[in-house]
Amino acid sequence: METFSIGDVDLVCPLDASRAAAALLDDRGMVIGWNEKARELLGYRAKDVVGLPAAQLLADENGARPGASVTDQPMTGTVILRHQDGHRVSFGIQACRVRQASGVGWLLVGAARTALSRWRMKQAILKGLFAQSPIGLAVYDTDQQLTWVNVAGDEVLAGLIGARADTMLPDVEYLSGLDDNDDTTRALERLLRTGEPLTTLTRARPPRDAERHHVWSSTIFRLRDETGEILGLCDAFTDVTTRYNDQQRLLLLSEAGLHISGRLDMTEIAAGLISVCVPRFAAAVTVDIEDPLLHGGESPFTTEVPALTRVAQNAIHERYLDADPPPYAVHYPAESAQTRSWTTGQAVTSKIRSATPAAGAPVSEPDDEPAEQLLVPLRTPRATIGMVTFLRSAQFDPFAEDDVSLAEELAARAAVSLDNAWRYAREHATALTLQQSLLPSGLPSQTAVEVAHRYLPARSSAGVGGDWFDLIPLSGTRVALVVGDVVGHGLQAAATMGRLRTTVRALANLDLAPDELLARLDDLVSQTPSAQEGPAAAEDTIGASCLYAVYDPVTRLCSIARAGHLPPAIVLPDGTVRLADAPAGPPLGVGGLPFETAEIELPEASVLALFTDGLVETRVRDLDTGLQRLQDLLAHPDLPLEKTCDRLVDALLHENPEDDAAILLARTHSLPEDAVTTWQLPPDPSVVADARALATDQLSAWNLEEAAFSTELIVSELVTNAIRYASGPISLRLIRDRSLICEVTDTGFTSPHLRRATNDEEGGRGLFLVAQCTERWGTRYHQGGKTIWAEQRLVS
Repeated sequence: METFSIGDVDLVCPLDASRAAAALLDDRGMVIGWNEKARELLGYRAKDVVGLPAAQLLADENGARPGASVTDQPMTGTVILRHQDGHRVSFGIQACRVRQASGVGWLLVGAARTALSRWRMKQAILKGLFAQSPIGLAVYDTDQQLTWVNVAGDEVLAGLIGARADTMLPDVEYLSGLDDNDDTTRALERLLRTGEPLTTLTRARPPRDAERHHVWSSTIFRLRDETGEILGLCDAFTDVTTRYNDQQRLLLLSEAGLHISGRLDMTEIAAGLISVCVPRFAAAVTVDIEDPLLHGGESPFTTEVPALTRVAQNAIHERYLDADPPPYAVHYPAESAQTRSWTTGQAVTSKIRSATPAAGAPVSEPDDEPAEQLLVPLRTPRATIGMVTFLRSAQFDPFAEDDVSLAEELAARAAVSLDNAWRYAREHATALTLQQSLLPSGLPSQTAVEVAHRYLPARSSAGVGGDWFDLIPLSGTRVALVVGDVVGHGLQAAATMGRLRTTVRALANLDLAPDELLARLDDLVSQTPSAQEGPAAAEDTIGASCLYAVYDPVTRLCSIARAGHLPPAIVLPDGTVRLADAPAGPPLGVGGLPFETAEIELPEASVLALFTDGLVETRVRDLDTGLQRLQDLLAHPDLPLEKTCDRLVDALLHENPEDDAAILLARTHSLPEDAVTTWQLPPDPSVVADARALATDQLSAWNLEEAAFSTELIVSELVTNAIRYASGPISLRLIRDRSLICEVTDTGFTSPHLRRATNDEEGGRGLFLVAQCTERWGTRYHQGGKTIWAEQRLVS
C-alpha cells in the first residue's frame, strides 16, 4: 500500500519543470531532447534515446502516443514505460505543444505515478483543511494580526482580517489554558518566544451569532519556514459549544443534587438550588412556595395561584432582587406569566425590561436592562406547590430548548425534596404536638424542691424523640422526680413516651419504692404486644430508660433507682459536683434483672440535676467529655435554676441538635423542725384519747384550732385501726405544710379498704368519715410495715 508521512512538507508538484523528467519530441514523435531526471527514472542516457521514436519507450507499443490528437491545450495522462533494465514503470505525464525552429513539436514532463499520487493526496488534504474541514484555521503574523483564515475559520472571524488577536472578539473568556493573571497578548508573545504550543478553551460571541456564546477548543502553534525563520502563529480551533454546554448541564444537575438531596428544611432546599444556579445558569433565581406547606399544612389545591412566600433568592447583582429579604409574601397578577405557568403546569419564558424579575407582572421602563425570565412550576404528584423563576440578563444567552429542559429537571428534583421536607415537617409538627401534649405543661406546686426544666426536640432528620420528665407530689410532702428516654424518633416514640409517663404516675400514686416501681414498669413494658412480637416490633419500648428519684424534705433523704439511664448530678451548696452513686439497672423491657435503690442524704439547698443523654452526648462529643462539661457548668449553685438551664442549653446543645434532650433541675428544701411532730404510742386502746389530746395541743401551738375537730376524728380512727389490726408500736406524726398531714405507722401489712357500712352495722364507717374530712388519703408500705396518711386542706 502506498503511504506517505504527514511530516513530509514538500508540496511542490512532481510535474514541475524544475524537478520532473522531461523529453522533447519533434512533430514526427522523434526524441530530440532528454534531461537528467528522465535518465534517473528510466535508466536511458540522452545519447541512447535521442533520434529514436518515443513510441519505442512504451511498454505497450500499441498505446496512444502524445500528439495523436492535435490540440494546443496541455494533456495529462498515465502511460506505462519500459525501463532500460526491462521492468515496467507507471508514469504520470503532461504533454503540450511547443513551437520550434523546425516546426511544431511536443514537450513531455513526467513523474512516477506513486510520487504524483502522494502529491495529489497532499493537495486534497490541504484543500480539505482550507475549504471542507470543520476545524477552523487562523494565521497570525508576528505582530499578532490576523492574516488568513480558512472557510471554517471565516464562519467565526468574518471580516476580522488585520485585527489583533486580543481585540477580535469582545468579552473573551478563557475557560482553561490561561491563568487569571495572564492575557492573550502575553500568552502569544510567550508562544512566539518559546515555541511551546498553547491549548485553550475559549468562550465568546462570534460576529455572525452575536446573541449566543460559543465555546472553542483551540491549539495555537508557531509557524517557521525551512530556514527556521518565525513567520507567525496558526490557531486550529473547533467549536465545542454543544459538548461543553451538555457537560455543564450535567455538572449543574449533579451539584444541585448534592445541595438539595437529603435536606428536610424547605428553606435550605431552596437556598441550595439557587446557590448552584447563580451565576452559572442565570443572573437571578427566586423560589416561591405555598405558605401553608412551610408550616406542615395542606395545599389548598386550587387552580388559581395561592398565597406564596418567597423563601430564597440570589443574583449576581442586587438590582435583580426585591429589596426585602426573604421570607415575604408575593402575589402574581392574574394576567402575569407566572399565573400562566402555574395554571398550565408548564414552563413559560417571557421577555421583560425590568431589573426586578419576580415582583409580579413585568415592568416596562425604557432605561432598564432587557432580560428574559423562565418560570417553572414546582410540581409534585399531589399538586403544584411553588414556582422557580430564572432570570437572564443581556450578558447571558437567551433560554434555549435545552435550557428549559434543564430548568424543568432542576425544578422536578427540587419539588421531590420539598415534598419530602413537607411530609417531614407535617409529621414532625404532629409528633411535637403530641409530645408536648404528653409532657407536663407545668409542674405542680410543692414545698420539697424548687424546679426548672427544659425540653428541646431534635431538629435533625431523625425527628422528635421520646425524652420526657415529670414531677409527682407524693404523700408526706415527698416528691418524685422522673426523667426517661425512649429509643427511636417520631410519632411512635412520642406515643410510647406518653404511655410510660402515664404508667409511672399511676405507679407513683401507689407510693412504691423506686426499685419496686421500676420493676413493675419493666414488667409492663415487657408484656406489651410490641415487645412480645420481637425486637423489630419492640424497638419503641425495648431500650427505653428511666430514672426515678424520691426526695423527702423531712429526712432530706433522696432515694434513687435507674433503669439503663445516666445517673443524676448532685450539686452541693459549696459548689461540689458529683454524679450520684446509684446502681445502674437494665433498660426497661429487658427483664430478668433486679433494680436497686440508693439513698443519699442531701444538705439543704443542694441541686439535683436529672437529664437525658441527648444533652451530653453527640456525634462530635463523647459521653465522658459531655458529663465533665455538664459538671463544670453546674458548679455554680448560687445561680437561679432557670439561668442554669439556659447555660446548659447554650453550652451543650448546638443550633441543630441531633437528639432531643430533657433537663430537670431541683433545688432541695427541708421542712422546719417545728413543722413536724412525731409521737410513739403503745398498742393499747387507752392511748387513743391521749393521741387525740396530743394532736389537739399541737394544732393549738400551730394556731390551727379550726382543724381540731376533723383532726381528732382522723387521729382517733387511724390509731384505733392500727391498734385493732396490727401489733407492735405505733407512730403518730403531724406535718404542717401547705396542707395538714396526719400519718399513723404500724407494723402491719394489711391495707384498709374504704367501704359503705349497712344500716345494721355498728362499725366500718371510720375510713368513710376520714375520706369525707380529708382532701386525699392513702397507704404506703415500707420495710417495717405500713403508713396510713391523710391530708387536710388548710384555709389560709
